[in-house]
Amino acid sequence: MTTEATRRTAEDRRAAAAPRRMAPLPRAEALRLLGTVSLGRIIFTQHALPTARPVNHLMDGEDIVVRLHDGATLMSLLAPAAAPAVVVAYEADVIDPDTHIGWSVVVTGYAHRVTDDAELGRLAARLRPWVEHPVMNAAVRIRADLVTGMRLTAAEPPDRA
Repeated sequence: MTTEATRRTAEDRRAAAAPRRMAPLPRAEALRLLGTVSLGRIIFTQHALPTARPVNHLMDGEDIVVRLHDGATLMSLLAPAAAPAVVVAYEADVIDPDTHIGWSVVVTGYAHRVTDDAELGRLAARLRPWVEHPVMNAAVRIRADLVTGMRLTAAEPPDRA
């Protein structure tokens, strides 16, 4: 495919998708939408810099739960059980690449390591990792303190009076 053809296709898509309107989502609707998908991105700090990793999740009430394994970069964000929790953000979205219609939700809150064996077992039975790893032996629970969400919809055509 030529560069001209690629450019024209991308330009055609942009023209077909514009304009869009963005509307805020209420907290309950944003959390409900998070429960309809299983993949998102956790944002945390690594060496004092922001870092994002794709992970799968489940909703447990209003909390987001992510399973981890030994050696994972994400294990570094977990403080020891007696230490304060770590602030993270979690983002997930469903946006159609052609129409640019969909939604995006960002949750910011404290990440706590799940330490209770019974709770780990209950969560492990519900959350299947999307990447195979021999030992998935930890989980993190993110309390949804700050929830923001936006819905992208097609803008109404202007009146042609």
